[in-house]
Amino acid sequence: MKLVITPSALAEMQDAATFYTMKANIELGLAFVAEFERTANFVLDNPLLGTVFRGTRRQYTLRRFPYSIIYQVTEEELRILAVAHHRRRPGYWARRANQPD
Repeated sequence: MKLVITPSALAEMQDAATFYTMKANIELGLAFVAEFERTANFVLDNPLLGTVFRGTRRQYTLRRFPYSIIYQVTEEELRILAVAHHRRRPGYWARRANQPD
């Protein structure tokens, strides 16, 4: 199975890492990126572990940070649609599933 991170999700991950770097320090920004990578690889290895969330999408929460990875699974790929903060604009990414990014 192939891991696909949409450009929107990648931008959200980078924005969050930049936020943690600017508000705290580079180590926290790098810790966020490392946790994102750990979580993405974990759900790639175990795609059905995420909670079913809004139809065919799944959600898996990052440890230590108030973010979840929102993804869809097909036979060929696991597509990360969003890196969503738990308290900001819930569901803003909902239309991404059916649109190329």
